[in-house]
Amino acid sequence: MRQLVIDSASEACTVALFDAGTLVDFRHEVIGRGHAERLVPLIAELDGGGRADEILVGCGPGSFAGVRIGIAAARALALGWQIPTRGFSTLALVAASAADDIAAAGGSVVVMEGGHGQYFVQPFAADLSPRGDAQSLLPDDAVGHRDELAVGNRAEAFVERRGSGRARTTLPDARAFIRLPEQALFDNPGPTYGRAPDAKPMHAP
Repeated sequence: MRQLVIDSASEACTVALFDAGTLVDFRHEVIGRGHAERLVPLIAELDGGGRADEILVGCGPGSFAGVRIGIAAARALALGWQIPTRGFSTLALVAASAADDIAAAGGSVVVMEGGHGQYFVQPFAADLSPRGDAQSLLPDDAVGHRDELAVGNRAEAFVERRGSGRARTTLPDARAFIRLPEQALFDNPGPTYGRAPDAKPMHAP
């Protein structure tokens, strides 16, 4: 069975195609912005145009726009190809991207940019199972996590602020999907923003 993996919730735009658990093709670009313009062309560049039997999509938390773009693309392709789609946490994919280091350390905390000066943080065990829920925290609150190893795009800043530990700068990488435990996948994927939206609804006078 072919599986198309998509994640665009961070500055990375990353896609990979697997066949029976073997990596067939991938594209991974760190672009910051412009996911809406780049994601579908990246998929089209994959072997066979990325055509698969199932789509797996990163649901965040991460960039509001990036999360929505990835899920919208997954849903559109799944509808057009008449195939199922499942979701996974972007923070879990970050952990999977550093799986060997996390296993050696006996666990880790994932630390990613959360916007408005906050971090998305979540601790993972050596087997990549979550040891707590994802949270959006101010840096001084986030450093309460005591795992020796921190991974993610804010790992270095986290370790520096805490004053101890080791950092591995890591972004979500679709190629690491194969390291995710099966229980990390879920049906009916929808966006996980991790914090309240910036826009506030208008109230009638």
